[in-house]
Amino acid sequence: MKALKFTLLAASLLAATTTMAQRIKMKEGNLDALKGVKKLNIRYDYSAMTCTTKDIPEADFVANKKEEYNKKEAGKGDRWAESWVADREKRFAPHFKQMFEKQSDILLSEGESEKYTLIFKTTHTETGFNIGIKRRDAFIDGEALVVEAANPDKVLAKISIDNVPGRTGGGYDFDAGERLAEAYEKAGKSLGKYFSKQID
Repeated sequence: MKALKFTLLAASLLAATTTMAQRIKMKEGNLDALKGVKKLNIRYDYSAMTCTTKDIPEADFVANKKEEYNKKEAGKGDRWAESWVADREKRFAPHFKQMFEKQSDILLSEGESEKYTLIFKTTHTETGFNIGIKRRDAFIDGEALVVEAANPDKVLAKISIDNVPGRTGGGYDFDAGERLAEAYEKAGKSLGKYFSKQID
């Protein structure tokens, strides 16, 4: 019984730490223009992203990883590089979109038919690792920009979101893409709640 209580307490503390670790801040403008808006265009931007604890440009990170994996096994690095990009559309975007819509009641459209566009810009990615006996959670930093679709240079709001952790509950997230998908899900959930609160 004591062991169960300790486990539950540890889980609660971990959850609290994870929640507190995420930081959302309005950097510019406000969301007043979205009052009554039920749908936004959505666009994802990875163009200025850095990676790893060394904070290196994504292009260098990918080139290094690709070379490292290809040295170990011919073609492995090429396959990894393809998955690195493919995960954005297959995993990250759907996870983000689903949780944002669930928390905010605003639908996200892949097209450009709506008046306003939400741009989720990933500024930093830490892939983390999980080798069973040792692990480090993945996390992402990002910015959410709300712009006019017809005039993307007009930023209505700029919101930063930092230290969004990525890991699965069971601890079987040995794949970096799976860990990062969880980070995008949490980012969507947190931003959805934030939008809902700010607009209401």
